[in-house]
Amino acid sequence: MHIIWTIIIGFIAGVIAKFITPGDNEPSGFILTTILGVVGAFVATYLGQAIGWYRAGEGAGLIGAIVGAVILLVIWGFIAGRRRSA
Repeated sequence: MHIIWTIIIGFIAGVIAKFITPGDNEPSGFILTTILGVVGAFVATYLGQAIGWYRAGEGAGLIGAIVGAVILLVIWGFIAGRRRSA
C-alpha cells in the first residue's frame, strides 16, 4: 500500500510542479508526470535528511515532493534548453 500511496502523491506533486514551473521544456504525459513527482519526493527526502529536516527513514510529504519536483523541472529546463541551442 505504501508504494501505491507514493505513486498517488508523486502524481499530484508532479502535476502541481508543472503548474508552478513555467516553460515548454517540461516532460508531458501521465507516466512522466508521475515519475517526476515520485523522483521529486525522493530528492526532497534525500535533501531533507542531509539538511536535518527529516530523520532517517522519514520521508518528505506532499510539499516536499512538490519542491523536489520543481527542482527537477528547473534542472530539466536547463538541460533541454542547452540541447536545443547546441
